[in-house]
Amino acid sequence: MKKTKLFSIHEKYGAKLVDFAGYVMPIQYESIIAEHKTVRNDVGLFDVSHMGEVIIEGEKAFEYVQNLTINDLSVLFPGRVQYSAMCYEDGGIVDDLLVYKLDQKNTCS
Repeated sequence: MKKTKLFSIHEKYGAKLVDFAGYVMPIQYESIIAEHKTVRNDVGLFDVSHMGEVIIEGEKAFEYVQNLTINDLSVLFPGRVQYSAMCYEDGGIVDDLLVYKLDQKNTCS
């Protein structure tokens, strides 16, 4: 199985590790309640390095991504990211995703 760049940190802090999409990924540390309280009161980190990345570029890239996702991309400027989702035609969610505005040209990731 593949390991993310943060694998050694997950292992060091005693994460319960499982196979997820071909990667060894943490699903829990101390307890769900302890993690919830930590994120609410301090900070949490989610390792997304196992996720795929697609770069869409070209004259109609903005319009394509605008129609593919549920949020308004016009509020993004280069270097910014937007949490969004991609839906099926019936409105069900395919998956959540992050949309990055990479440059002033029509490039999104």
